[in-house]
Amino acid sequence: MRIDYERIGIVPDPGRTESGYRLYNERTVERLEFILKAKALGLKLDGIRQILLLHDRGQAPCARTQAFISSKIADIEDRIAALTNLKERLQKMLKAKRRKMLPDSICPMIEASEEERLPLHPAGKSRGVSKRR
Repeated sequence: MRIDYERIGIVPDPGRTESGYRLYNERTVERLEFILKAKALGLKLDGIRQILLLHDRGQAPCARTQAFISSKIADIEDRIAALTNLKERLQKMLKAKRRKMLPDSICPMIEASEEERLPLHPAGKSRGVSKRR
């Protein structure tokens, strides 16, 4: 996916060659490198835009950057906790006593899991689907 950084306003519109290729000056190349590094660290374009706007206004964006990084760390910790929980549940499923396959069963291992039932329709309605027993 190619993002048009000029269109969203985080790099200036560059000049173009006769054949339409962009001509970036050294300052714009450094800005693009900054954007790519920030994206590689998991920052979203909106956050990167805010940091660059502060910089462009002559303000130090370090406090804003620190807030984005702290938020990213919290997100990562939440994801690690969720993945650790999932791993533990899956390991329990592997260690659990094998269940007998019933005629209407698809896979007893999954059906016997303690997972929540999810609605089949966004409004929580099953749209005419019923479970046979």
